[in-house]
Amino acid sequence: MKEKFFSGIYPYIVTPFNDKGHLKEGVLGDLVDHLIHKGVHGLTPLGSTGEGAYLDWPTKRRVIEVVVEAANGRVPVIAGVNNLTTHGAVYEAAETEQLGVDGILAVLPTYFPISDQQVAAHFKAIARAVSCPVVLYTNPKFATWDFTIDTLKVLVEENNIRYLKDASGNIGKLMSIVTAVGDRIKIFSASAHIPMFVFMLGGVGWMAGPACLIPEQSITLYEMACQKRWEEALNLQKQLWPLNVAFQRYSLAACVKAGLEMQGFPVGVPLPPQKQLDSEGKKIVEKILRDLGALNI
Repeated sequence: MKEKFFSGIYPYIVTPFNDKGHLKEGVLGDLVDHLIHKGVHGLTPLGSTGEGAYLDWPTKRRVIEVVVEAANGRVPVIAGVNNLTTHGAVYEAAETEQLGVDGILAVLPTYFPISDQQVAAHFKAIARAVSCPVVLYTNPKFATWDFTIDTLKVLVEENNIRYLKDASGNIGKLMSIVTAVGDRIKIFSASAHIPMFVFMLGGVGWMAGPACLIPEQSITLYEMACQKRWEEALNLQKQLWPLNVAFQRYSLAACVKAGLEMQGFPVGVPLPPQKQLDSEGKKIVEKILRDLGALNI
């Protein structure tokens, strides 16, 4: 079997709900088709923007089924696995692979503090439960832990742990990772980063919520980076950066869902108790999208 290699723009797609909190399968399928037609290189359901941490397993399962069916092999699907327990994460990872995804995005939410050894053991168990490539995901802003360099050195010994999406926003840390284990693991940029700088460090793509709203612009930025057209890339990055700033100020899911509603996708609002985007936030997001040419209304 040919080894899969993930690179490029992978939108963290939202999970559309109606006002009773039920999945809107048709809207999700339409969004998948739209993003693929725009040229994205892959799709990531059940990430932070997809509210994966808030969903029960039956809903997660159906989200994966809808995305895999709608993608129909046109682009890779890397689905999020998000469970507080190692047993639960192992179960969901194995089940997710059986649903036809191309890779797993593994994150560990926490309640009680955990040690580096426990972190390593959790992700090792997930990797050994599947045969597909695994993307490690850390978001220290919302968790009580972060990968240390030593932990990553241990984890990259697992054959199918091939990628890291680090949402720390710390470019210096990424430089340390690239220096220490860069030949063993490939880096995806996150919403908290300046993607162009991650590309300059050798990052292979951008896996984040903003690409749902600006897929074409995100792809252009990636292609400029691949061609090392850094001055043009910097100018485009400056134009795109206000959207990242809005995401830092407001909730990711709320921003992306509000923006998609403006673009004509009735994705609904984030599940309670998450906060919807308020009127001020909607005005800010709308102006940003208009300035970027991402609104037709």
